[in-house]
This record gives sequence, C-alpha cells and structure tokens, in this order.
Amino acid sequence: MYIANIFLAKFYNIMLFISPETGEKKDTLLSVEPGLVIWTIIIFTILLFILKKFAWKPLLKSLNDREQGIKDSIERAEYLNQEAEKMLVENRALMAKADDEARKVIAEGKEFAEKIRNELISKTKDDTARMISQAKSEIEREKIGALNTLKDEIANLAVQAAGKIIDENLDAAKQKKLIESFINKIPQN
Repeated sequence: MYIANIFLAKFYNIMLFISPETGEKKDTLLSVEPGLVIWTIIIFTILLFILKKFAWKPLLKSLNDREQGIKDSIERAEYLNQEAEKMLVENRALMAKADDEARKVIAEGKEFAEKIRNELISKTKDDTARMISQAKSEIEREKIGALNTLKDEIANLAVQAAGKIIDENLDAAKQKKLIESFINKIPQN
C-alpha cells in the first residue's frame, strides 16, 4: 500500500505540472481528480481480488495441465524414439542374420552342385570306359568270329580247289584237317 501511495503522489505531481495554472478549473484529459483516483484504485483492487478468486486459479491450473501434457508428450516421444531405435537395431541384426543364412545356403548349394557335377563326371567317365571296354570286347569277338568265318571259307575254298586239282584223291575231312593246321601256323594279324 505504501508503494501505491508513492505512485499516486508522483502521478499527482506530474498531473499538476501538465494541468494549466489558471484559476478556473478546466477538465482536461490529463487532469487528476482525487476522488476519481481513489475509486479507480478501489475498483482495480476489487477486480484483482475477484480475478484472483475466480479466474487466477483456473488459469494457473490450465497452464499447469498444459505444461504437464507437453512434458508427457515429450516423454512419450522420447520413449517411442528409444523403442524405434531398439527396433531398428533388432531389424539390422535380423537382416544381418538373414544375409548370413542366405550366404550359407548359397555356399551349400554351390557345394552340392559341385558334388553332383563331380559325381556326374565320374559316372560319365566310368560309363564311357565301360562302353569302350564293351565295344573293344565286341570288336574282338567280331574279329575272332570274322577270322573263324574267313578260316572256314578259306578252308572250304582250298578244299574245293585241291579237290579239283587232285580229282578227288583225298577225302574232304582229311583235306580240311590239313588246311586248318596250315592256317593255324600262319601268324594272326
């Protein structure tokens, strides 16, 4: 209250300085009326009391609620950010694990393909060697058969030729034995 009185006194002095000093009283915008000043102070004090009683607490409560809501939102955002970071780290770990597994599967597939390739090459070589061996033995059998057939033909031709030459002096069985022994003495090429 002391400060208000000092303020009013200074304000009154300023108003006296501004107001005209003539004897007649003239209402101006800056003229000070002591009754008006007192009523203004009383009304202002009542207004402050009413505002404090009815408006100040709800306003402060509203501001505090808003401040708490902002703090909660910030905490929630920080929590969600931390959760997102955790999920990102987990996602990266899962991606790395999946990448390793994919590389492992590819390596196993390559090894399996190489194993099958080697088995097929080995089997093909074995089959080829077996077929060549069978073909050689078949050729040898055919050769022996052809030689035997040729021997028989030569023996028959020789017997026929000798029979014509000798005019049937020897019998055919003896001549055939004689020719076969002669042919067996010839080298087999």
